[in-house]
Amino acid sequence: MENVHLAVEEDDLYSGYNEYDPTFDSEELENDVGFQQAVRTSHGRRPPMTAKFPGTAMGARPLASSFGSRMPLASSMGRPMTGAVQDGAARPMTAVRAAGYTSSLTRGSTFDPLGQSKGPAPPLEAKNEDTPEEKIKILEKKVNDLIEESCMAQSIGALQLALEKAKEAGRKERALVRQREQSGNADHINLDLTYSVLLNLANQYANNEMYPEALNSYQVIVKNKMFSNAGRLKVNMANIYFKQKNYPKAIKFYRMALDQISNTHKEMRIKIMQNIGVVFVRMGQYSDAITSFEHIMSESPNIRTGFNLILCYYAIGDRERMKKAFQKLISVPLGIDDEDKYIPTNDDTNSNMVIEAIKNDKLHQMERDLKVLAEKYIMTAAKLIAPAIETSFATGFDWCVDMVKSSQYVELANDLEINKAITYLRQKDFNQAVETLKTFEKKDSRVKSAAATNLSFLYFLEKDYDQADRYADLAMNADRYNPAALINKGNTVFVKQDYEKAAEFYKEALRNDSSCTEALYNLGLTYKRLNRLEEALDCFLKLHAILRNSAQVMYQLAHLYELLEDPQQAIEWLMQVISVTPTDPQALAKLGELHDGEGDKSQAFQYYYESFRYFPSNIDVIEWLGAYYIETQFCEKAIQYFERATLIQPTQVKWQLMVASCYRRSGNYQKALETYKDIHRKFPENVECLRFLVRLCTDMGLKEVQDYATKLKKVEKMKEIREQRVKSGREGSARGRREGREGSAGSVGISTPVLTSPKKSSIMDDVKAESKQLSPVLDSGRDSGHSSSSTKGERLSAKMRSLPGSNEPYETSSPKELDASYVDPLGPQMERPKTGAKRRVEDDDFADEELGDDLLPE
Repeated sequence: MENVHLAVEEDDLYSGYNEYDPTFDSEELENDVGFQQAVRTSHGRRPPMTAKFPGTAMGARPLASSFGSRMPLASSMGRPMTGAVQDGAARPMTAVRAAGYTSSLTRGSTFDPLGQSKGPAPPLEAKNEDTPEEKIKILEKKVNDLIEESCMAQSIGALQLALEKAKEAGRKERALVRQREQSGNADHINLDLTYSVLLNLANQYANNEMYPEALNSYQVIVKNKMFSNAGRLKVNMANIYFKQKNYPKAIKFYRMALDQISNTHKEMRIKIMQNIGVVFVRMGQYSDAITSFEHIMSESPNIRTGFNLILCYYAIGDRERMKKAFQKLISVPLGIDDEDKYIPTNDDTNSNMVIEAIKNDKLHQMERDLKVLAEKYIMTAAKLIAPAIETSFATGFDWCVDMVKSSQYVELANDLEINKAITYLRQKDFNQAVETLKTFEKKDSRVKSAAATNLSFLYFLEKDYDQADRYADLAMNADRYNPAALINKGNTVFVKQDYEKAAEFYKEALRNDSSCTEALYNLGLTYKRLNRLEEALDCFLKLHAILRNSAQVMYQLAHLYELLEDPQQAIEWLMQVISVTPTDPQALAKLGELHDGEGDKSQAFQYYYESFRYFPSNIDVIEWLGAYYIETQFCEKAIQYFERATLIQPTQVKWQLMVASCYRRSGNYQKALETYKDIHRKFPENVECLRFLVRLCTDMGLKEVQDYATKLKKVEKMKEIREQRVKSGREGSARGRREGREGSAGSVGISTPVLTSPKKSSIMDDVKAESKQLSPVLDSGRDSGHSSSSTKGERLSAKMRSLPGSNEPYETSSPKELDASYVDPLGPQMERPKTGAKRRVEDDDFADEELGDDLLPE
């Protein structure tokens, strides 16, 4: 201890290390006169002295100068002297010289302070994997890897792969146990690994809905007394029984698990009791469910249990307990921070950066989701119990609103009021709904905007477009970023046919909410009205990417491709429509029309026939099917379609004439005669009916031919008079207009025909239109051979041709002469009408094309 000196506080701990003899200062060698003289003289260049006779002690002694590296000097015993050189490196003489900076006698040696020139270190000794311990460790690692791979596969939804990995892990774990037993290490079996393998296998069986196998795996774990806390797995077994709808056994296992879980795990016990209550609800035992839920609400209240308790009270019809349960529900603490916490309140940059960072983090998102869920349950509960807790719906809703206003969910009160108005709408009480919504006009902007949006929607449905426009403006002024208000405003402009302005409102709604499908749909309709078909196509393609199974969107795409003259694409989209709605008669009829336009009659007939099966009252489809059977020489089958058309339009004589024509063509002249007589009784002034009555009676030698001939002449004379009147009226009208343009404004003689001619012209035009509609009915057999060379317009629907003159002889029909030369009463200029689906799209503005006015507040 006497050599130990304690440092004094004032002393420098590192003093004295830089104190050395200046003789050893290499930095001053250039200024050392003696050293420089020795270097310049021959004294410094003398060769080293060597021994003349080897083996003497002098033979290994080096020559040393006053400075520099020394040659090794060996003693007579061969032991190196102090400071001698060993292995080419001299021992440092002082502590001043830096570590590694040593002089060496060997010329050309490199600087290697770390000794890297000696080569890499020898490799580690390889482990012997043939030992039992190493084999067991490797197998354990493989089992753990398989469990991890199984869990990862299950997390990404690859349930089958997860099950395979779990099974493989089980096989390897059993092999591991056998190997331990063979090596005599049975006492060192890894129970945790066995538990993990069995539990993962049972979970994967349950995920793949292999419930019996999952239950067996859980039973293996539960019955093994070596596994601690395995009893809680009975909760998983109870969940499986619940999925199998074996509710009594589920309750049994839930209660067994509840008995094996101590009171220290309070949260776990609460969840199990909640499951027991839900099972009782499924079984219809509401009193037992109420007992479970009430216990939870007294121990650890939560939103979901409070809502379930209200449902149970509603099921048993207990008004007072419903009210108490609703009060408990709105008083459940959520345990989340106030939104004001995330609003920057000062100029502190650091705190503002922290607030910005946590504003949208996962914790805040979870808080928002919890609050949204709570509001959803409270709104649903209020709407459910409002009609039940009081004598009237309005009184019950007012009580719920008062309760909510005095709770932490004050902002929900206004939403409840709006829902009250919507409930009035569902009850068809529009006046009360409007009155309720009008009370929001003086409230804050958000609620005012929502109420005005709904009022605009209501007035729009009532076709009061001025009021709808006024409330749409009010909603926009209260909240310009409300997409529903912008859509309603666009709709009111749309019905006024100001499509450019409507498109601007829809675009603004999309800018405010890019996921607003109603705005995108309406924008596509607007572009279609503006004949900007490519832009409309883009809108509906975007909408289809969002709403994959919307039949309306797919139908609009089909119609746009039809307008773009791409029938194949239109057919493909319509095929997708009927895959979603296979019983839509309009889509089926449209498919038939497109196939008919492509010349595929068989496919067209198939789709038209399917359309007729689902909706047998479409006149266009009935006419096409009847014409198709006439064209294919099956007049008997066409009769049923024209008879149905007669039932649908009994005042249209053309369908009855078609029925009579089919009877005549099929050779049933007696039935044809009876049909013509019946038509004559209903329409005594029909010229075509009288002509064929005359011909049939003449051919059959009946006595009534003279009476019908007289009536025919009288009707034809009346027809000629009418035509002359129409002609003279038109000439007088044209002359009056021409003279009115040429004459002076004060001419009195010109004014009379101008005033009277419109009345005459309108009456005669109606008469002419009626006669033109009813004039051509049937074609005689002499034109039967011409049908094969007729144009597409004549073949389709058995196009109408003009009748032969009354003085031409009637030819008796033979099977060879009866062909598809059927005449359509609509006139030879008509082609087969389009189906109603197209007219619905083109003509109806808002009837079938939903403009998507959202009734719910934004």
